[in-house]
Amino acid sequence: MKLPQIRLESEMGKIAVYLTQGKHSMHHVQPLLEIEQPPAELEIERTSAKLTIDQTKAWEDMNLKHVFRSIEENTDHAQQEYRKGVARRVDEGDEMMKIEDKNSNPIPEIAKRNIARPLRTPNITFIPSFFSVKMSYEKAKLDYNWKVHQPRFEARFESPVIEYEPGEVIVEMVRRPSLKIDVVNLPKRRLGE
Repeated sequence: MKLPQIRLESEMGKIAVYLTQGKHSMHHVQPLLEIEQPPAELEIERTSAKLTIDQTKAWEDMNLKHVFRSIEENTDHAQQEYRKGVARRVDEGDEMMKIEDKNSNPIPEIAKRNIARPLRTPNITFIPSFFSVKMSYEKAKLDYNWKVHQPRFEARFESPVIEYEPGEVIVEMVRRPSLKIDVVNLPKRRLGE
């Protein structure tokens, strides 16, 4: 006796997948940078050195005086000698008034004073005298002033250019799945039963 059987017959479905790759490109624009550096400014102010030499005293020591200075010194010396002479004559006159004094004899004493001159001792003198030339010196001065200017920057940046073309995926059913069911060895039925 044959038992009824169920027969299953199936076919797998087939899918086709078509893939298109996406495209991506990036273009970067070079940035622009401008730098300007103004030159520095330098100002220099210079004061020259000054040397002053005064030889007036040295020339006077060598008796090479300016005419006005010579006149001034001779006038002063003459006035002093004049005063000394007047004072000496007054003193001598006072001594002569006392001539009646028996203990004194003023005339020979006055004569001895006027005739006798002091002896000069020899001495070495340096003409002109030491330190008669006077010097003064002022140093040179150097003043400078810097003016530094800051650099100026100008930068221009542009965003990168990005291009993108998306990929595509196409899915297609090449073969549909199928399932076939058969029943085998079924008893035959009569009509009307």
